[in-house]
Amino acid sequence: MASFKRLILAMAATAPLFAPVAAEASIRNTVTQLLDQFATVAHPDAIAPEKPIMLPATQHVAAPDQSAFQAEISGFNMPTLPSMAVAELPDPSVEMPLKKLACVEYARARSGLAVFGDAKFWWARAKNLYARLRTPVENSVMVFTASSKMRLGHVAVVTNVVSKREIRVDQANWLNHGEIDHSTPIMDVSAKNDWSKVRVWDIKSGQYGNVYAVSGFIAKDPTRQADAE
Repeated sequence: MASFKRLILAMAATAPLFAPVAAEASIRNTVTQLLDQFATVAHPDAIAPEKPIMLPATQHVAAPDQSAFQAEISGFNMPTLPSMAVAELPDPSVEMPLKKLACVEYARARSGLAVFGDAKFWWARAKNLYARLRTPVENSVMVFTASSKMRLGHVAVVTNVVSKREIRVDQANWLNHGEIDHSTPIMDVSAKNDWSKVRVWDIKSGQYGNVYAVSGFIAKDPTRQADAE
């Protein structure tokens, strides 16, 4: 290493003899660079740190691919939930009032509808007075069509719409004893789910009874859009 250094210095000393004066500064710069390289090779510790600082590599975690999951659930038809959980609905019950009640007077008092006469006349008499609906809404009056089994017809007040096929009603005199039935389940059994035919829960037997025809539902709110009649 020492002989290499002396050789470099000798070349620097004799350079002016062989090169123009204008190139002297350039030669000195070249020599200086060579000396710096020599110092780096001879004493690397003087320039580089004893232990290089190693920075931890940054790990990039890719976000999970949600496309497959979203594609899977998009084709799954979520069931339609009822307006009220079944567990929150009261059990069907029967109340015996001090005075026997007819279905029409009980429905009129509960709903506030100013419709009079036997239940079989309510559907026609509600026209142009209230909204007449084909599907049930809460607080509307359900009108049963008169038949051989129910000559005067029947009316009941809708308390809960459980699903597209089930409702709960409060009604009076369903069993012809002047009683009040609370939270009675009624199931739509019509082929088109238009509530034209229903079955009423029989609390004594614990099952649904006969099929009855229904004219529709009367809603007190005059701004409600009625279904086509």
